[in-house]
Amino acid sequence: MEESHLSSSIDVDKGFAIAFVIVLFIFLIVMIFRCAKLVKNPYKASSPSTEPSLS
Repeated sequence: MEESHLSSSIDVDKGFAIAFVIVLFIFLIVMIFRCAKLVKNPYKASSPSTEPSLS
């Protein structure tokens, strides 16, 4: 009787879904800040080490 009550109060799938949504929102917030930085100053935001040199 205790086991069925315990398993009904803990929903693992719901926990994974909530954790996924939280991680998704954190990722979205980070991407918004990175895109805002890129729009504000595109030349400083792009790293010169990643671009191949022409010389």
